[in-house]
Amino acid sequence: MEAIVLAGGFGTRLKSIISDIPKPMALIAGKPFLQYILDWLLRNNVQRVILSVGYKWEIIYNEFGKKYKNLDLVYSVEDNPLGTGGAIAMALLHIQNDHFIIINGDTYFNIDLIGLRDFHFTGNYNLSVALKPMHNFSRYGKAEINDLKRITRFYEKELTKEGNINGGIYMTDKAIIKHFPKSVAFSFEKDILETKLDKLNIGGFIRDNYFIDIGIPEDFIRAQIEMINDQNPNPNRKDNLLKK
Repeated sequence: MEAIVLAGGFGTRLKSIISDIPKPMALIAGKPFLQYILDWLLRNNVQRVILSVGYKWEIIYNEFGKKYKNLDLVYSVEDNPLGTGGAIAMALLHIQNDHFIIINGDTYFNIDLIGLRDFHFTGNYNLSVALKPMHNFSRYGKAEINDLKRITRFYEKELTKEGNINGGIYMTDKAIIKHFPKSVAFSFEKDILETKLDKLNIGGFIRDNYFIDIGIPEDFIRAQIEMINDQNPNPNRKDNLLKK
């Protein structure tokens, strides 16, 4: 399998606690967050990764180069911010297989990618989205699905008692590009997921596995405690590993 990792984030909301580096390079328990993602991809039989990078991308290249363990790394470099959609469109130029995975570089969702792949092909979806059940949240929008596991609506961010959020992992194929707008820079979430539900068969792959988004200081700090063992992260750890 191949994967595109969106690793061009500025980390604006983390400026108070991390140095001037790309957000996926923020240290979590002594390791760059991106390293956790790459190790997880290795465990899920991914062989080739296209890193969609931009802001200070040389820091990522200097850390991982063109090979990380058994992963081949290819760099898709933005000269100017393109949004998640524009970044995916550019990275598609490097994809060799028809089907591939897309991953947000600031979230870690410990799902089984083989299971996602099987779900995608069995349901004959154009696009499959990994969904995480969550309770009492306002930071994320909610996805609604029908009995056939097809996503029928995405809700805006609001205080929500319970629902399934977008976990930031997708499976699709190269034909998705036919639905991209003509603009160079665009949002994959706003301009594809939320507006193409009538044209695309989008499946919702629900898994209640470990999930963390390091985009805000509170969750960045929480990740330091929970991700010591990234093969089996424990959200219930009580020891304050930040002091070590």
